Amino acid sequence: MWAIRLFKTRSLATDACKAGRVKLNGQNIKASAIVKIGDIYQVSKGIEKKVIEVVEFSYNRTDSPTALTKYKDLTPVEETHAFKSAFHAPTLKRDRGTGRPTKKDRRETDDLLGGIFEEE
Repeated sequence: MWAIRLFKTRSLATDACKAGRVKLNGQNIKASAIVKIGDIYQVSKGIEKKVIEVVEFSYNRTDSPTALTKYKDLTPVEETHAFKSAFHAPTLKRDRGTGRPTKKDRRETDDLLGGIFEEE
């Protein structure tokens, strides 16, 4: 999982296996488990859940574009889209110490967001 860049470090990948966040055919696996081509893994990272199939082995950690060729992402599109839409929404930040927004600031914010937060 570390070599194909699903986890940032080997220790994070090991901890995920120990915590039961990496499963093979619905069963928890150990970090030392033998990986076979065609295996389908369910990986949970925080709120993100992925389903991947091993396509090719990687004995060393490689760059990201090469790592993407080592597995197929079988995660359902609905789950992927729901995750992205919920957490990649535009956020507005105000500088610290600027105080409360004025009425003019509020109107500009509402115009920018297109009335997303208007009450019905």
